[in-house]
Amino acid sequence: MLRLMNVIAVVVLIGSAVYAYTIKYSTLYQVEKLNRLKHELQSETDGLAMARAEWAHVAAPVRIQALADQYLGGQVMQLSQIASLSSLPAKAPASDAIGNELKDLGLGAANGPATPGASASSRTGR
Repeated sequence: MLRLMNVIAVVVLIGSAVYAYTIKYSTLYQVEKLNRLKHELQSETDGLAMARAEWAHVAAPVRIQALADQYLGGQVMQLSQIASLSSLPAKAPASDAIGNELKDLGLGAANGPATPGASASSRTGR
């Protein structure tokens, strides 16, 4: 009986040691994974800061003004170039250009069916 208790105690001791090492190595794996993700997050944050800095440079008003002067000839907008709403022409009435073309060709709805399939179905009696 005493020998059986010793064997059970040794098995329980080995089992608990295996469980403790499993937890230890699982924890080490999770710590390494966390550190890798922290480094990845830091590199993404640095990349975002770099992109913001580049955008600030590209969208700088002084730079845009210099480019406009260089490529657009530096034309200054005159007050006479601003139009009021009343000086704009009225909106053209909506029209069906394709329908008008069909009417001009004599293929309008007044002359018969508008599609070839409709005329074929009326001849066959369907």
